[in-house]
Amino acid sequence: MTVNREIHLASRPHGWPTAENFRLVEAEVPTPGPGQLLVRNQFMSVDPYMRGRMNDVKSYVPPFALDAPLDGGAIGEVVAGEADGIAPGDTVLHGLGWREYALVDAQGARKVDPDLAPVTAYLGVLGMTGLTAYAGLLDVAAMQPGETVFVSGAAGAVGSVVGQIAKLRGAARVVGSAGSPAKVERLRALGFDAVFDYHDGPVGNSLRAAAPDGIDVYFDNVGGEHLEAAIGAMRAHGRAAICGMISQYNATEPPAAPRNLGLIIGKRITLRGFLVRDHQHLRDGFEREVAGWLREGRISYDETIVDGVANAPDAFLGLLRGENLGKMLVRL
Repeated sequence: MTVNREIHLASRPHGWPTAENFRLVEAEVPTPGPGQLLVRNQFMSVDPYMRGRMNDVKSYVPPFALDAPLDGGAIGEVVAGEADGIAPGDTVLHGLGWREYALVDAQGARKVDPDLAPVTAYLGVLGMTGLTAYAGLLDVAAMQPGETVFVSGAAGAVGSVVGQIAKLRGAARVVGSAGSPAKVERLRALGFDAVFDYHDGPVGNSLRAAAPDGIDVYFDNVGGEHLEAAIGAMRAHGRAAICGMISQYNATEPPAAPRNLGLIIGKRITLRGFLVRDHQHLRDGFEREVAGWLREGRISYDETIVDGVANAPDAFLGLLRGENLGKMLVRL
């Protein structure tokens, strides 16, 4: 019998998660029934939003259950079961990661072409990550050619794509923040006009130096001090797309910043939170445009790959510590 190894949530973290919050479990490989597919997962994604699902609180998505497999984006090969347009041997994208074999409802699987792009791209630049960047920048923040854009967490999977799309769509200046000298250099190589390491001093000072004439658009992956700095640097009628606030995900006390929300009145600033699932109507256009840029070599993406389902918790903890460059993936 082939064993299916899964990662379960063993306990709910308080503050920063630890390895003890996860458990590696061996289970039988499931058998697909009507309308189901058995998928041998090849890669899975770990993402910052998963930290929120480890808390037992009401949110836009249900919390992870204790003593059950976690879930998240994954891609793999169908090994059993059939559905309309999907058969064994096909590669599918689905939402049941954190395990080696997944029993997927066919309606929850999307067939992808592994010859069009590397399969990992469908979890990153051509998947939810890329669509998040595309929708947040162009739809939520409505960036226009000639504007100045600031991206926090810019060396991450979403942020690095945001900056490149901004340049390709005509931004006059793109500024990014990152957490190490190596990440700063990588963002410069990707075409960012100015990049700073947020460890080098107050973010507000660094942003003023990088964008002395102010910013029009802020893509927020970090929150806290970064959001406060962006509000301070915003020009009139600036817009912020609030994608994530990773600086607060493990906090046990309310954050002190931003302390300058009064500025949004006089500057007529728009702060808008968003979920990528509300922007699926953009998917076809996004895939055409970004796939074209990839073919032409006009957009690049980075991946940090950890091997083995047993190491998935370490990959997730490393993501929260900022150890990834680009998309954090686990090869299963």
